[in-house]
Amino acid sequence: MADITPSRRVRRTPFTPGVEAAGVKGYTVYNHMLLPTRFGQDFVNDYHHLKRNVQVWDVACERQVSVKGRDALRLMTLLSPRDLTKMADDQCYYIPVVDRNGGMLNDPVAVKLAPDHYWISIADSDFLQYVLGIADALELDVVVEEPDVSPLAIQGPKSDDLMARVFGDAVRDIRFFRYKRLAFEGHDFVIARSGYSKQGGFEIYVDDFDLGMPLWEALFKAGEDMDVRAGCPNLIERVEGGLLSYGNDMTRENTPMEAGLGKFVNAPAEYIGKAGLGLRPARKMIRAVAIDGDIPPCDRLWHVYARGETVGQVTSAVRSPDFGTNVAIGMIADSHWDAGSKVEVETQDGMRDAVVQEKFWI
Repeated sequence: MADITPSRRVRRTPFTPGVEAAGVKGYTVYNHMLLPTRFGQDFVNDYHHLKRNVQVWDVACERQVSVKGRDALRLMTLLSPRDLTKMADDQCYYIPVVDRNGGMLNDPVAVKLAPDHYWISIADSDFLQYVLGIADALELDVVVEEPDVSPLAIQGPKSDDLMARVFGDAVRDIRFFRYKRLAFEGHDFVIARSGYSKQGGFEIYVDDFDLGMPLWEALFKAGEDMDVRAGCPNLIERVEGGLLSYGNDMTRENTPMEAGLGKFVNAPAEYIGKAGLGLRPARKMIRAVAIDGDIPPCDRLWHVYARGETVGQVTSAVRSPDFGTNVAIGMIADSHWDAGSKVEVETQDGMRDAVVQEKFWI
């Protein structure tokens, strides 16, 4: 692919100097910001390292939409079909957000900072504009803005040990999708046990740009004997774990139920899209798919067939070294979404036999 031309519209992050010094080999643009995509010569090596050690990821592109004010909970409740009324003050919720027809607009993580203050940590979309539109149209008593907050993720099985060296053993007590405020150089950061991998880890919400590189350097110094490396979300590990990519594995055309997120549709109150969702029963759903043979890069939709009829599509696929098969995420029709269903996947290199799986691999 061609290079990304530098521009102020494509923003650097507080950690970009560290990313560059670590030898970043590729970027994509996500929420108008640089997101590293590869460091080593072989992303299979990065995959093995992530599963066995610890990595520091610049995920500042996970921008925050701050909702603060007397009507903050009311606005949050309107946005998502997930019941947010039981969130604890130190809790994070993975939430689908939908339009009035029930189509997915984003799948962010909501962070409850106070009863009248939330951050919405978004996937790649201009979701800030949507939230502003709802707040303005209803004249809600809230301030909606993008704060200067840049997440830094620590991922891998040695994450607890590395984080404890920088923030103390209190970090070990953070429960999954909970957070603590812990100090670094006299500044308290929100630190959540979360992240875009299945290997365990944390996300540090860095709300002081000038502390970005001091924190980066402190983590690498503390992890010198742990083989800590700069990393990024890994396609192989992501697909093995069934971690969905908004705009790729599901879009506005899909409902939360189709995206396998039906358990998060439980809000008792009215929300935007409640009536629309009721009119759209799931006739297709996200499924794990194992594909036979050699496959090319999955850089486009691959149609899925059974007896010559289209029964779905594959949106992400890659060879898994640990599981010895091509792992894939597919949106499969109800006629063939049962485990064991045999299908064919049309790649740009031809048809491949495939089998729908009971669950994802990790």
